[in-house]
Amino acid sequence: PPELSILNSCSCSQLEGLCSFLQLSTCPEPFLVRFCSWLLALTPDLSYTSAAILAEQLFLRRVLSLTQPPSRHLMAALTSFCSKYAHPFCRVLLAAVLQEPGEGAEQTKLMCELVEECLEPHSVQLVLSQVLEVPLSEKHLPVLQAVLGRQEVLPPELLDLLVLTLCQQAPAFATSLNYATLVMAVLTVYQGQVS
Repeated sequence: PPELSILNSCSCSQLEGLCSFLQLSTCPEPFLVRFCSWLLALTPDLSYTSAAILAEQLFLRRVLSLTQPPSRHLMAALTSFCSKYAHPFCRVLLAAVLQEPGEGAEQTKLMCELVEECLEPHSVQLVLSQVLEVPLSEKHLPVLQAVLGRQEVLPPELLDLLVLTLCQQAPAFATSLNYATLVMAVLTVYQGQVS
């Protein structure tokens, strides 16, 4: 709808107010899918800041409250939004999920699925750098495994940080099968670069 062009001219506080007024954080999921398809068609593209605000308003509460796999509507909306606004999405949503205390099994599965199927290589690198910014826990290891499963070429400094982090964290994961699998994956995928 032409009315959506207002999203490009709102200030941050206006956009947050508009999202609140439209109750986007609690709108029905089928509408969420339609709204995201409208966002994809919007020209010009949303600014980084506007996309980050929308990522937070549309998805953060829904994703953090997952106790079972996301519905197909929510997954379609997430995939759609990620296809165009992956960077702000990763910065807002994945950062919040990584820092959330507790197991977060459904959130971890969702992140893995997005990494494996939706994100472009530069966004996969962003996810890796975000995971390495927080203290590693068992719930982060499958995300790292998903990143390695993409077999992307990593910048040397990011690969060095990954190897250094895994070395430093080894004592904490002495009995972790996931950690052992992850180390083997690093040695397999990047064998030519890891001495």
